[in-house]
Amino acid sequence: MVSTPFTSRPLSLSKNTRMPGLQARGWGAARAIALCLGLPLLAGCAGTGQSLAYYWQSVRGHLQMMGAAEPIGDWMDRPGTSAALRERLELARQARSFASSELGLPDNASYRRYADLGRRAAVWNVVAAGPYSLTLHTWCFPVTGCIGYRGYFDEADARAEAARLSADGLETSVYGVPAYSTLGYLNWAGGDPLLNTFIAWPEGDFVRLLFHELAHQVVYVQGDTRFNESFATAVERLGVERWLSERSTPRARADFAASEARRAAFRMLTRDARARLAGVYASPADQAAAGTALAAMKSAAMQQFRDDYAALRARWLADGATPAQLSGLDQWVATANNASFGAQAAYDDWVPAFTALFEREGGDWPRFYAAVRALAARPTADREAALRALQPALPAAAPPAAPRTSAAGPPAGPAAPPAAPTPPETPIA
Repeated sequence: MVSTPFTSRPLSLSKNTRMPGLQARGWGAARAIALCLGLPLLAGCAGTGQSLAYYWQSVRGHLQMMGAAEPIGDWMDRPGTSAALRERLELARQARSFASSELGLPDNASYRRYADLGRRAAVWNVVAAGPYSLTLHTWCFPVTGCIGYRGYFDEADARAEAARLSADGLETSVYGVPAYSTLGYLNWAGGDPLLNTFIAWPEGDFVRLLFHELAHQVVYVQGDTRFNESFATAVERLGVERWLSERSTPRARADFAASEARRAAFRMLTRDARARLAGVYASPADQAAAGTALAAMKSAAMQQFRDDYAALRARWLADGATPAQLSGLDQWVATANNASFGAQAAYDDWVPAFTALFEREGGDWPRFYAAVRALAARPTADREAALRALQPALPAAAPPAAPRTSAAGPPAGPAAPPAAPTPPETPIA
């Protein structure tokens, strides 16, 4: 599963696109049972009323999505399909073939059909963390184990879950997710489809998402979100670099390079902010006793993050970026909290280690995947020790910020808990 806080101007594909009638009635009880096993990122087949309700919304939502999907060729042959959509579907065909032939990713049914869901996200994720922790709250499911997010097909249901967690004292974030992986379990039923939620992304970002989601079908470790997402993110970054160098245009390469430079700068900014917050939260032996001082240090670290982003944003605008291109980042920063920082870390933490492993294996994709599978088979502690050994040294992060003082003198109080952000579904351009 992948999501970003970045935004851009998408292509307009609205002309004459449609959502075909749902085809779910022919799936019998046996397939519904298979879905229970095959929606590992969404569904848990437990027996409580709340768990059953969650399971059924997962099955229903996925059935609707699968029923709306039709083969790319059918869309291409339809007279009412817009020129922009035809162009993107052809790009998808080429990128899908490249993924298997050049990157060693699975050659199966996934991403050979397209569905227009008529909404801006495939699912909405809920993440949560404590007021003085970057460790995500987890939910446990069959197949995936315990993961740090919970997905809903209805945004209102996701926000209701976030409200429940907030009432328990957790910081929460709700964000739209453009795509998710069923890990290959449903390739017999047509596989994961292309969706309107990301079909109009800029070329580099569109193909990297395909590579990311297909990577989840190569290796997936039950209960280790950081490993799974960092691996898939490493594959997408390495894969899109090769795609752009071999198959793309100079304009697409230049556009992607500019957006990737901003992405890298923002990753560094948030890495430093996470390090400061981690230092704040680790500093007192007794958080309850630390009280106001701890809250003030947290508030100061968050304010420093916002100030640093404001300076970075000003440089981007001076270099030619537009406010529309940065609107997703603006929203993410304005509402950032422990939950959103914790969710972002899952996608980034081990990426340098996986990149180093790829280089160690000579840039050979089958050897790289075999090495990753060998890591995945190791116990968690051994696996993380091996990744740490591969991890290149990073520049030291700035120390925790000192509490800021108001004009009256005493430390400023903690900021009010931010509202859960909903990052736009398209990446930075």
